[in-house]
Amino acid sequence: MGRRLVALVHADEDLSLAATLEAPGHPRLGEDAGLVAGVGKLGVPLVDKLDVDVDVVIDFSLPAGTDVAVKLCRERKVPLVVATTGLDQQQTDALHAAAEQIPVLWAPNMSLAVNLTMKLSQIAAEALADKDADVEILERHHRFKEDAPSGTALKFGQIVSRAMGQTVHRHGREGRPGKRPHDEIGYHAIRTGDNPGEHTIVFAMLGETVELTVRATNRDCYATGALAAAKFLAHKPPGMYGMNDVLGL
Repeated sequence: MGRRLVALVHADEDLSLAATLEAPGHPRLGEDAGLVAGVGKLGVPLVDKLDVDVDVVIDFSLPAGTDVAVKLCRERKVPLVVATTGLDQQQTDALHAAAEQIPVLWAPNMSLAVNLTMKLSQIAAEALADKDADVEILERHHRFKEDAPSGTALKFGQIVSRAMGQTVHRHGREGRPGKRPHDEIGYHAIRTGDNPGEHTIVFAMLGETVELTVRATNRDCYATGALAAAKFLAHKPPGMYGMNDVLGL
Protein backbone atom coordinates (compact mmCIF):
# COMPACT_ATOMS: atom_id res chain seq x y z
CA MET A 1 0.00 0.00 0.00
CA GLY A 2 2.89 2.36 0.71
CA ARG A 3 4.25 1.88 -2.79
CA ARG A 4 0.86 2.48 -4.38
CA LEU A 5 0.28 5.60 -2.29
CA VAL A 6 3.63 6.99 -3.46
CA ALA A 7 2.84 6.15 -7.09
CA LEU A 8 -0.66 7.63 -7.01
CA VAL A 9 0.46 10.79 -5.20
CA HIS A 10 3.09 11.24 -7.91
CA ALA A 11 0.37 10.90 -10.57
CA ASP A 12 -1.99 13.39 -8.88
CA GLU A 13 -1.33 17.03 -9.85
CA ASP A 14 -3.15 18.23 -6.71
CA LEU A 15 -0.79 16.41 -4.33
CA SER A 16 2.87 16.61 -3.47
CA LEU A 17 4.81 13.89 -1.66
CA ALA A 18 6.58 15.50 1.29
CA ALA A 19 7.91 12.49 3.20
CA THR A 20 7.73 8.71 3.42
CA LEU A 21 8.04 7.08 6.82
CA GLU A 22 9.17 3.55 7.60
CA ALA A 23 9.88 1.64 10.78
CA PRO A 24 13.29 2.14 12.43
CA GLY A 25 15.73 -0.47 11.18
CA HIS A 26 13.90 -1.11 7.92
CA PRO A 27 16.47 -2.34 5.35
CA ARG A 28 15.43 0.19 2.69
CA LEU A 29 15.73 3.33 4.81
CA GLY A 30 17.50 6.06 2.86
CA GLU A 31 16.39 4.79 -0.54
CA ASP A 32 14.39 7.06 -2.83
CA ALA A 33 10.65 6.40 -2.35
CA GLY A 34 9.96 6.83 -6.06
CA LEU A 35 12.49 4.16 -6.98
CA VAL A 36 11.05 1.82 -4.34
CA ALA A 37 7.55 2.43 -5.77
CA GLY A 38 8.73 1.96 -9.36
CA VAL A 39 7.90 5.47 -10.63
CA GLY A 40 11.39 6.92 -10.90
CA LYS A 41 13.47 9.11 -8.63
CA LEU A 42 11.41 11.66 -6.64
CA GLY A 43 14.03 13.04 -4.27
CA VAL A 44 12.07 11.84 -1.23
CA PRO A 45 13.96 9.23 0.83
CA LEU A 46 12.47 6.62 3.12
CA VAL A 47 13.07 7.86 6.68
CA ASP A 48 12.10 6.82 10.20
CA LYS A 49 11.63 10.38 11.52
CA LEU A 50 9.59 13.23 10.09
CA ASP A 51 11.80 16.29 9.68
CA VAL A 52 9.74 18.37 7.21
CA ASP A 53 6.42 20.22 7.40
CA VAL A 54 3.38 18.38 5.99
CA ASP A 55 -0.31 19.22 5.52
CA VAL A 56 -1.63 15.74 6.34
CA VAL A 57 -0.29 12.29 7.30
CA ILE A 58 -1.67 8.99 5.97
CA ASP A 59 -1.09 5.96 8.21
CA PHE A 60 -1.52 2.74 6.22
CA SER A 61 0.61 0.41 8.30
CA LEU A 62 0.22 -1.79 11.37
CA PRO A 63 -1.24 -0.97 14.80
CA ALA A 64 2.24 -0.23 16.18
CA GLY A 65 2.74 2.24 13.35
CA THR A 66 -0.55 3.92 14.18
CA ASP A 67 0.67 4.54 17.73
CA VAL A 68 3.67 6.41 16.32
CA ALA A 69 1.54 8.35 13.82
CA VAL A 70 -0.95 9.47 16.48
CA LYS A 71 1.81 10.71 18.78
CA LEU A 72 3.58 12.50 15.92
CA CYS A 73 0.46 14.22 14.62
CA ARG A 74 -0.71 15.32 18.06
CA GLU A 75 2.67 16.87 18.77
CA ARG A 76 2.79 18.66 15.41
CA LYS A 77 -0.93 19.47 15.16
CA VAL A 78 -1.14 17.72 11.79
CA PRO A 79 -4.33 16.10 10.37
CA LEU A 80 -4.19 12.30 10.36
CA VAL A 81 -5.84 9.76 8.05
CA VAL A 82 -5.81 6.28 9.62
CA ALA A 83 -6.33 3.41 7.19
CA THR A 84 -4.81 0.80 9.50
CA THR A 85 -7.08 -1.96 10.85
CA GLY A 86 -6.78 -4.29 13.82
CA LEU A 87 -6.57 -1.54 16.46
CA ASP A 88 -7.39 -2.57 20.01
CA GLN A 89 -9.64 -0.60 22.37
CA GLN A 90 -6.77 1.38 23.88
CA GLN A 91 -5.61 2.47 20.43
CA THR A 92 -9.16 3.33 19.42
CA ASP A 93 -9.51 5.46 22.55
CA ALA A 94 -6.22 7.18 21.69
CA LEU A 95 -7.59 8.08 18.25
CA HIS A 96 -10.69 9.64 19.75
CA ALA A 97 -8.57 11.53 22.26
CA ALA A 98 -6.37 12.83 19.43
CA ALA A 99 -9.48 13.99 17.57
CA GLU A 100 -10.08 16.50 20.35
CA GLN A 101 -6.89 18.28 19.27
CA ILE A 102 -6.47 17.50 15.56
CA PRO A 103 -8.68 16.35 12.67
CA VAL A 104 -8.65 12.54 12.42
CA LEU A 105 -10.28 10.46 9.70
CA TRP A 106 -10.49 6.75 10.51
CA ALA A 107 -12.23 4.05 8.51
CA PRO A 108 -11.99 0.23 8.49
CA ASN A 109 -11.95 0.38 4.68
CA MET A 110 -10.83 3.28 2.47
CA SER A 111 -12.59 2.11 -0.69
CA LEU A 112 -15.12 4.68 -1.89
CA ALA A 113 -17.28 1.86 -3.33
CA VAL A 114 -17.23 -0.08 -0.04
CA ASN A 115 -18.26 2.97 1.95
CA LEU A 116 -21.08 3.72 -0.49
CA THR A 117 -22.22 0.09 -0.14
CA MET A 118 -22.20 0.51 3.63
CA LYS A 119 -24.66 3.37 3.23
CA LEU A 120 -26.82 1.28 0.92
CA SER A 121 -26.73 -1.54 3.49
CA GLN A 122 -27.92 0.85 6.15
CA ILE A 123 -30.82 1.95 3.95
CA ALA A 124 -31.76 -1.68 3.20
CA ALA A 125 -31.49 -2.71 6.86
CA GLU A 126 -33.68 0.16 8.03
CA ALA A 127 -36.28 -0.60 5.35
CA LEU A 128 -36.36 -4.33 6.16
CA ALA A 129 -36.04 -4.09 9.95
CA ASP A 130 -39.54 -5.46 10.55
CA LYS A 131 -39.96 -7.42 7.30
CA ASP A 132 -38.90 -10.95 8.40
CA ALA A 133 -35.48 -10.71 6.69
CA ASP A 134 -32.45 -12.93 7.36
CA VAL A 135 -29.01 -11.37 6.90
CA GLU A 136 -25.81 -13.15 5.90
CA ILE A 137 -22.44 -11.56 5.07
CA LEU A 138 -19.97 -13.28 2.74
CA GLU A 139 -16.43 -12.05 2.20
CA ARG A 140 -13.57 -13.20 -0.04
CA HIS A 141 -9.91 -12.27 0.34
CA HIS A 142 -6.48 -13.49 -0.72
CA ARG A 143 -4.88 -16.54 0.84
CA PHE A 144 -2.40 -14.40 2.80
CA LYS A 145 -4.99 -12.52 4.88
CA GLU A 146 -4.49 -13.45 8.52
CA ASP A 147 -7.77 -12.34 10.15
CA ALA A 148 -11.30 -13.61 9.52
CA PRO A 149 -13.86 -12.35 9.04
CA SER A 150 -12.52 -9.12 7.63
CA GLY A 151 -12.83 -5.87 9.55
CA THR A 152 -15.00 -4.60 6.71
CA ALA A 153 -17.39 -7.55 7.05
CA LEU A 154 -17.68 -6.88 10.77
CA LYS A 155 -18.40 -3.22 10.06
CA PHE A 156 -21.20 -4.23 7.67
CA GLY A 157 -22.58 -6.40 10.48
CA GLN A 158 -22.49 -3.52 12.94
CA ILE A 159 -24.37 -1.29 10.51
CA VAL A 160 -27.05 -3.92 9.90
CA SER A 161 -27.48 -4.94 13.54
CA ARG A 162 -27.77 -1.32 14.62
CA ALA A 163 -30.78 -0.94 12.31
CA MET A 164 -32.33 -4.42 12.64
CA GLY A 165 -31.45 -5.41 16.20
CA GLN A 166 -29.59 -8.71 15.74
CA THR A 167 -27.68 -9.62 18.88
CA VAL A 168 -25.89 -12.80 17.71
CA HIS A 169 -22.96 -12.68 15.29
CA ARG A 170 -22.37 -16.26 14.10
CA HIS A 171 -19.15 -17.11 12.30
CA GLY A 172 -19.91 -20.03 10.00
CA ARG A 173 -22.05 -23.08 10.73
CA GLU A 174 -21.51 -26.81 10.99
CA GLY A 175 -23.24 -29.88 12.35
CA ARG A 176 -26.94 -29.41 13.15
CA PRO A 177 -27.39 -25.83 14.37
CA GLY A 178 -31.15 -26.12 13.98
CA LYS A 179 -33.62 -23.57 12.67
CA ARG A 180 -32.08 -20.22 11.85
CA PRO A 181 -33.10 -17.54 14.36
CA HIS A 182 -33.77 -13.97 13.26
CA ASP A 183 -31.57 -12.47 15.95
CA GLU A 184 -28.31 -13.52 14.26
CA ILE A 185 -26.10 -12.38 11.40
CA GLY A 186 -24.03 -15.10 9.74
CA TYR A 187 -20.48 -14.39 8.54
CA HIS A 188 -18.63 -16.55 6.01
CA ALA A 189 -14.97 -15.96 5.15
CA ILE A 190 -13.47 -17.35 1.93
CA ARG A 191 -9.71 -17.26 1.29
CA THR A 192 -8.61 -17.84 -2.31
CA GLY A 193 -5.63 -16.89 -4.45
CA ASP A 194 -4.91 -13.19 -4.74
CA ASN A 195 -8.44 -11.82 -4.31
CA PRO A 196 -7.99 -8.20 -3.09
CA GLY A 197 -11.42 -8.05 -1.45
CA GLU A 198 -15.09 -8.84 -2.06
CA HIS A 199 -18.13 -8.48 0.20
CA THR A 200 -21.76 -9.51 -0.27
CA ILE A 201 -24.55 -8.61 2.15
CA VAL A 202 -27.61 -10.82 1.71
CA PHE A 203 -31.08 -9.71 2.86
CA ALA A 204 -33.34 -12.72 2.34
CA MET A 205 -37.08 -13.05 2.93
CA LEU A 206 -39.48 -15.81 1.91
CA GLY A 207 -39.79 -15.58 -1.86
CA GLU A 208 -37.33 -12.75 -2.53
CA THR A 209 -33.76 -11.71 -1.84
CA VAL A 210 -31.71 -8.53 -2.06
CA GLU A 211 -27.92 -8.80 -2.39
CA LEU A 212 -25.45 -5.94 -2.24
CA THR A 213 -22.01 -6.85 -3.60
CA VAL A 214 -18.88 -4.75 -3.78
CA ARG A 215 -15.58 -6.07 -5.10
CA ALA A 216 -12.12 -4.71 -5.72
CA THR A 217 -10.20 -5.72 -8.83
CA ASN A 218 -6.92 -4.33 -7.48
CA ARG A 219 -5.66 -2.58 -4.36
CA ASP A 220 -5.45 0.87 -5.88
CA CYS A 221 -9.02 1.58 -4.75
CA TYR A 222 -7.84 1.59 -1.13
CA ALA A 223 -5.00 4.00 -1.87
CA THR A 224 -7.26 6.22 -3.99
CA GLY A 225 -9.76 6.41 -1.15
CA ALA A 226 -7.03 7.28 1.35
CA LEU A 227 -5.84 10.11 -0.89
CA ALA A 228 -9.40 11.41 -1.25
CA ALA A 229 -9.62 11.33 2.55
CA ALA A 230 -6.35 13.27 2.85
CA LYS A 231 -7.60 15.97 0.46
CA PHE A 232 -10.82 16.23 2.46
CA LEU A 233 -9.11 16.33 5.86
CA ALA A 234 -6.40 18.91 5.19
CA HIS A 235 -7.23 22.19 6.95
CA LYS A 236 -10.35 20.77 8.67
CA PRO A 237 -10.99 21.65 12.34
CA PRO A 238 -10.29 19.04 15.05
CA GLY A 239 -12.77 16.18 15.21
CA MET A 240 -13.38 12.58 14.22
CA TYR A 241 -14.32 12.14 10.56
CA GLY A 242 -15.22 9.15 8.37
CA MET A 243 -15.53 8.21 4.74
CA ASN A 244 -19.19 9.23 4.75
CA ASP A 245 -17.93 12.78 5.21
CA VAL A 246 -15.63 12.38 2.20
CA LEU A 247 -18.54 11.07 0.11
CA GLY A 248 -20.97 13.69 1.36
CA LEU A 249 -23.25 11.05 2.89
